[in-house]
Amino acid sequence: MSEKIKFHLDENADPAIAAELRRYGIDVTTTQEVGLLHKSDEEQLKFICESQRVIFTQDTDFLRIASYSQNHPGITYCQKGTRSIGEIISGLSLIYEVFSPAEMIGQVEFL
Repeated sequence: MSEKIKFHLDENADPAIAAELRRYGIDVTTTQEVGLLHKSDEEQLKFICESQRVIFTQDTDFLRIASYSQNHPGITYCQKGTRSIGEIISGLSLIYEVFSPAEMIGQVEFL
């Protein structure tokens, strides 16, 4: 079996997203689960780099980070309020099916 993307959801992501991704067999962590609630974006970035997880965020600060560094395992971004939970889950599931972890390195995918 080929290597698959693992996701990390930042603190603003609805917990229902993680629950549904897990139902599809997708490996996902949340900021709350790994003890990073209210931690800085830099600490979140350190976690995703160490654990090789693509972050899903609705925080534009990660777009700023991506603009000056491609040293991350990947960022998926959706502007808050523009997509339903179902649309976000569908988008992340599609990224999971289409991209490998290596293809996501240093990339930003917009939902």
